Amino acid sequence: MTYLSQPHANRRVPRFRLADVAPAVLQLHDGRRTPTELQVISRTGGLLFLSKPLDHGTVVELMFQTHKGPVLGTAEMLLPVTCTQQPFRFLALPESDQSTLQAAFQSALYRNTDEEEWIEEFRAAAVVNWNPYPSKHFFRAVVAAAIAAILCLGSAVYVFSIRLK
Repeated sequence: MTYLSQPHANRRVPRFRLADVAPAVLQLHDGRRTPTELQVISRTGGLLFLSKPLDHGTVVELMFQTHKGPVLGTAEMLLPVTCTQQPFRFLALPESDQSTLQAAFQSALYRNTDEEEWIEEFRAAAVVNWNPYPSKHFFRAVVAAAIAAILCLGSAVYVFSIRLK
């Protein structure tokens, strides 16, 4: 069994959102099994949909199927984020299961949530920086052009009115 080290705090591990529902099973230390659904996965943990969250710190065996094969690892349940969503972190994951997970990540069936977050951040920045009203410089240029056009028109009318007399 390979024990996983946690990544440095300043570097986030890529997370992948599953395109389809991925059924999973949690086996508790007393042998009970709890069905669940895997929503987000990374090489260090993920997010589960549970009918009822487990206690923070509960250690479980997590089993789920990818299109590249089954994955079985030991995980610790973290604090629930909602009444039905609970994150977990892998404590131990055999090397073969790590390889299966990595192969699944490289397919198009998993969407990288980091890329989605980057796109959302880019959109948010664009919305924050978007100004529906023209800038002062643009407004001044339009006014200057209008004044110049009026002066030219007035000059032309004056010149033609002198010639007509």
